Amino acid sequence: MTITRPVSDVAFLHLGFVAGRSRSLGPDARPVAVPDDVDDPRHPKATGRVRLPVTVDWSGDGPLTYDLDRVPDRRRVYEQVLREGGDDDVRRYIDVEVLLADWEDLVLPPRVRRAWADWFRRHRGADLAC
Repeated sequence: MTITRPVSDVAFLHLGFVAGRSRSLGPDARPVAVPDDVDDPRHPKATGRVRLPVTVDWSGDGPLTYDLDRVPDRRRVYEQVLREGGDDDVRRYIDVEVLLADWEDLVLPPRVRRAWADWFRRHRGADLAC
């Protein structure tokens, strides 16, 4: 089915509807940020209390403050950054040694686990469960 709606006085927008799920859209279509240099010590890591950028922490009523010294907060930050963040976000908020230590306790989609397991295999020789 196609619906035509006026967008302005001279333009029209055609919206097509597709039954079922799209294989090219949605969370599985998003790339996973896994910068090769995430463990480079020249990239300063966030510590203490942080507020994530709106591009990462986009749901809810407003920006929350997380305390990276508290395990539940740190894990929530890691889950959000690994799912939603770009390369720069990952470089700033993710410490790969902490990620490795918390790996089993993080709630991550399979596509994120596979991408990071590949990084750990290539850079650390570690074989992580996906």
